[in-house]
Amino acid sequence: MVDTGLRIRKRRLPSGQNVSLSLALSIILLVLGIDISLNVNLTYSLLIPLFVCVLGVIALGSVAVPILRQLKTGQIVREDGPQAHLKKAGTPTMGGIFIMPVGIVAALVFSGFEPRVAACCVLTLAFGLVGWLDDWQILRRHSNKGISPKTKLALQAICAIAFCTWMGLTQDWQSFSTINLPLHLVLPLGILFCPLALFVIMGTTNATNLTDGLDGLAGGTGAIALLGMAMLLFPEQPQLAIFSACMSGSYLGFLWFNRNPANVFMGDTGSLALGGALAAVALLGNMLWGLLIVGAIFVWESISVIAQVSYFKATKRSTGVGQRLFKMAPFHHHLELSGWHEIHVVRAFYIVGVMLVVLALMLKFL
Repeated sequence: MVDTGLRIRKRRLPSGQNVSLSLALSIILLVLGIDISLNVNLTYSLLIPLFVCVLGVIALGSVAVPILRQLKTGQIVREDGPQAHLKKAGTPTMGGIFIMPVGIVAALVFSGFEPRVAACCVLTLAFGLVGWLDDWQILRRHSNKGISPKTKLALQAICAIAFCTWMGLTQDWQSFSTINLPLHLVLPLGILFCPLALFVIMGTTNATNLTDGLDGLAGGTGAIALLGMAMLLFPEQPQLAIFSACMSGSYLGFLWFNRNPANVFMGDTGSLALGGALAAVALLGNMLWGLLIVGAIFVWESISVIAQVSYFKATKRSTGVGQRLFKMAPFHHHLELSGWHEIHVVRAFYIVGVMLVVLALMLKFL
């Protein structure tokens, strides 16, 4: 009787392939609907660049994943993480190396090498390289500790400052220092835009990095958030929308290899690049409010870590024994340790991500 119950529960558990294919089909149909409803010509179509990038990443990944496996780029799993993740040790990582090239090249070609798109590509690549350095150090040392946190933050800060400096020197300052908000509201920031821009870039990249903890989680939620940004920017800023669609397609194609059980992980190479792409397009498109909504999952993942650490330190100071607010942070690990299956967590995050995109679109058209 127990065996029968186990078989029933196992049958009801969706496969990682079904969850990923459902997400891919939903995104493609949604983009197709937008193209048709707006009567978009092929020059500014979102579906074509998205679909090209999906196929491009699958094709390039089919070559790259076996090479990564031969090079023994196996993931070093945290010993203090969920015990169920120990079986993932040895799975190739650094998958971001075949996500970025496809999205970047496609975005440049489909946008006609538009300068702002080129800047987005440079920032995405820069953060991807920082992530690659961290991944490489982890593999070289056979430890889950890569470059030091201070070095990592310093490199991220250099990339962010360089991007903001470029914005200040080449773009219309007035158009950025006044932040657009829903309901046709505006928020004049003036010089305060500089620290805000740095915070957005640093915060977004580290938030997407924290979210990369389950098979298909960061890739799927990242694809959804990037698609949301594309839809918010389209058709007013078609080139930036095309960049977002290309990167969305690249992370969507990555799920072919990263769905549960994953054949490869994106590593910091892919997760930091994801944050860089989101931050760049939000800043250049003056769509920070949109990023806050479509990227709310990443924000919550960061908040859960900050809250966990702060609560532990506060209780340790007052009682001498630190207590935890969650069973483990980031929040997706708390759900795992609360009895959720990994696939259920990922599917729930996908659903929430789509709902957030719908909410953002509703606010845009109010």
